[in-house]
Amino acid sequence: MGLLRSETMKYGLLVMPGHDAKRYVDAIGKETTIQFEDENTRDMRRPYRKHIQRLDEMERVLRFIFEEIGRIEGCGEVSKNRIEEFLKGDSNYRMDSVEAELQTLYKTFLKFKENNASLTNERNQAVERAQVLALAKTMLAAAGGSTTAVTADEESFAVSAKKPLVGEEITGRLGYLAGVVSRSDEARFARALWRASRGNTFTQFEPIKVPVKDPKTGQEIEKSVFVIYFQGATGAMQQKVQKVCSAFGVNMYDWPSSASEASSELARVQKSVEEKTAVCEKAYNGFMRSAIEDLLKPSAENPEGNSKIEEWRLFCIKEKSIYNILNLCSGDIALRVHIWFPVSDEESIRKVLHRLNASQEGQQGAFLGDAAPHAASKPPTYIRTNEYTEGWQELINTYGIPKYQEANPALLTVVTFPFIFGMMYGDVGHGTLLLLAGVWLVMNSDSLRYSQPALFMARYMVLSMGIFAVFAGFMYNDFFSIGLQIFDSRWIKQPDGSYTANFDTKNEGGPGPYPFGMDWAWSGSDNELLFQNSMKMKISVLFGVLQMIVGVLLRWSNAIYEKSMTDFICECLPMMVFMLCFFGWMDVMILYKWVHPIDNPPSIINSLICMAMGQEDKFPFWDGSVEMAKTLMMFTVASVPIMLLPKPFILWYQHSKAQKSGDHIMLEDVESVGAGGHGHGHGEEFEFGEVFIHQIIETIEFVLGTVSHTASYLRIWALSLAHQQLSLVFFQKTLTMGLEMSFPANGIAIYFMFAAWFGVTLGVLLGMDVLECFLHTLRLHWVEFQSKFYKAGGEKFAPYSIRGLIDVAE
Repeated sequence: MGLLRSETMKYGLLVMPGHDAKRYVDAIGKETTIQFEDENTRDMRRPYRKHIQRLDEMERVLRFIFEEIGRIEGCGEVSKNRIEEFLKGDSNYRMDSVEAELQTLYKTFLKFKENNASLTNERNQAVERAQVLALAKTMLAAAGGSTTAVTADEESFAVSAKKPLVGEEITGRLGYLAGVVSRSDEARFARALWRASRGNTFTQFEPIKVPVKDPKTGQEIEKSVFVIYFQGATGAMQQKVQKVCSAFGVNMYDWPSSASEASSELARVQKSVEEKTAVCEKAYNGFMRSAIEDLLKPSAENPEGNSKIEEWRLFCIKEKSIYNILNLCSGDIALRVHIWFPVSDEESIRKVLHRLNASQEGQQGAFLGDAAPHAASKPPTYIRTNEYTEGWQELINTYGIPKYQEANPALLTVVTFPFIFGMMYGDVGHGTLLLLAGVWLVMNSDSLRYSQPALFMARYMVLSMGIFAVFAGFMYNDFFSIGLQIFDSRWIKQPDGSYTANFDTKNEGGPGPYPFGMDWAWSGSDNELLFQNSMKMKISVLFGVLQMIVGVLLRWSNAIYEKSMTDFICECLPMMVFMLCFFGWMDVMILYKWVHPIDNPPSIINSLICMAMGQEDKFPFWDGSVEMAKTLMMFTVASVPIMLLPKPFILWYQHSKAQKSGDHIMLEDVESVGAGGHGHGHGEEFEFGEVFIHQIIETIEFVLGTVSHTASYLRIWALSLAHQQLSLVFFQKTLTMGLEMSFPANGIAIYFMFAAWFGVTLGVLLGMDVLECFLHTLRLHWVEFQSKFYKAGGEKFAPYSIRGLIDVAE
């Protein structure tokens, strides 16, 4: 019954010795289920804030180290997700020692990072200088007709270099400035030079193909070598060009005077580039790899745990949570804090405290005392779950947390949700594929726990929906839009193409109908759609009314549990009468029409119209059915004023009686006795007019909502029809077309047609249609079912759990 109602909660006072409170909170977070209340809300007293600040700084350092690990290639992966091993060995870690190691690593990493930035900057300058010299060597050699040999590397860079704009005879009249600029700034740089010089400069760009890395971020930057030509080797024009270059922050390099000078200088610079590259690789990357390899290994304190760096991260999370709990406590020598805990766990909590107290020698230990909850503290809702029910409970919690001790819809949702989904998605073939997906998720749940937590949570939901979809597919006898010939058909095809029944249609003791599900003879028949529409429409209404009746019964359980005779007599009973006397009667007519052969069967819709409008039904189902329908309609009409009128007057009487006795009663007090909990929660004085209007709204919502909700369940039929017709169309337009071709074209066509059919099946019927059926099933539970009893006004029980915090962090 743990799923039907939440656990009974108890309010208590926990007292711990201040000098050893951290050890107690650590054990409580691992072994018990206790929710702490904040004792320092009013004065905002946080005595352990300095410890939390230290842990914040440690977490910042850890983030920095993790970023550095991600930047260094070939370092391996961090071993993580070993939570059990961490919880067993986390007591070996000490905050001071971990903090000291992290600070040492941080300073060392920063120092080597700064050195690496300096070395990288020098290497970049050497690379840029080499590219400038390579361009100058090519251009000067071309201008002077030199035949100096050019290396392959120089050729690859300078293959697109252009010849000088002027001949050698006037080269001395021009000024040259060369450097390197970011490729993204080329256009702006050229425009700025053109405007500053009034069009008296020309800039030539050549891209650098050798990678240049940013010293700070380590990311590659695209740069280009530029050469600026202007009149006069010196003077005002040169100063203008230099100012523009300074404004853009470009790196300037000397332009050699001859090709031979460029060639000799280039060889020297290239050798320097090789040396600096080797230094960067060995000095920084080599050290970082060796340091990171040590961090990726398990620590000496916990050899079977995660990587050392991951253990430190989890340790910081645990320590920070402990100090956050200690900040909620009041007192200095003895820490006091009020807590909520399940009554069923009280004995185990006391055993944990007793064991911890026994480990101390001659010192006062912790104890758990009883306390009366204050008015602002309401019991939280705690519902125990296992791996299978956890996903369904989260589905309900998404709509709203159940009120304390309110009937929990998850108890029935575990079965009704996949069942209704199966009614919508019923197909043996598609259901089997969905079932296989669920089986795969369950078998690989360990690998999905942290990588894909949503799929991990939904694994049993997918499995259940696949099982029920296969079951409904057998009931519909639908396998990829093909009927399965499991048993012999009860219909015999005549020579003229008509069918005759081979079973007793009059229920006179002859042969029975098709033993399981729908006869496969209906598949492909002319009136298949007409027959299936009628059948699925009635099944949808039958199960819809049944589920709403169960919802009203759960409303009964709320009223009975809370001992509210007012709600039980004035709401629950008339609601059930309204539901059974009209919609239950409709279900009786459907079932009677199915099991009793009638030559000219009457229309159920016409009978309901006559029943509601008070007209004479000239086509009764059986003798006396019309009189029974009139009687039931009288009860249906009479139930509405009973839902509307008595309760407001009873609440008004209770309020008047309380006033005479001297009690100060609020509106939320008189209304909290109802199973629905219709209290406004504002603590305002009782007002009869407001209560009466509220009851009118509740009555209208139930009466009209029941009618619309019954029609809403027809979406089961609509989606089942859509799925079946989509499957049929896809099959006919792909595989059937290939099968109808002549040999050997059919063999080739079937190969491609199967690929098309399987692709559209995965995309539409296993993707879009599954999601569509899931959302419509969710709507039927949230709106049509839960509205009959579920108010969802509770607060979720949030016990302090170290394992839970680590799971979320992972």
